[in-house]
Amino acid sequence: MDSRAPTLDDIETIARDTIKALPAPFRDGAADVVLRVVDWPEPEMLRSLGMDDRIALTGLYEGVPMTEKSLSYPEPYPDVVWLFREPILAEWRHRGDVTLADLVAHVTVHEFAHHFGWSDADIARIDRWWE
Repeated sequence: MDSRAPTLDDIETIARDTIKALPAPFRDGAADVVLRVVDWPEPEMLRSLGMDDRIALTGLYEGVPMTEKSLSYPEPYPDVVWLFREPILAEWRHRGDVTLADLVAHVTVHEFAHHFGWSDADIARIDRWWE
C-alpha cells in the first residue's frame, strides 16, 4: 500500500483474499456470511458486548454459529462478520510489529472462527498471535 491511509476498500480486499485462502471446507462454510467493513462499531454493538471503548473492537461476528444452526429453524437474517477500520488501524499503528495485511487476516479469521462455533477461549488455546 502507498502512503495514504488504508481505505475501507483496502481492508475489505485483504479480508476477502483471506476468506478465499481458507481451506475448502471452511471457505465453503463462509460463503453465505456477509462481510461488512465500516469505520466504527455502532454504539449498540458496544453496549451489547458491555464495552465502552469503541477503539477496542476490531471485529464482530453477528449470527448463529454453524454448530447451533438447525434446518428446522432457519434464521431470518444472514450471519455477518464486521470489521472496523479505525480500530484495526489504531491497533496496527500501536503494535508496529505486524503488517496491516496480517492484522486484517487475523481479525477476519478470528471472527469467522466464531461462525464455525469456536468461542474466544477455544481460539485463545491455539491462537499464538499475542505471544
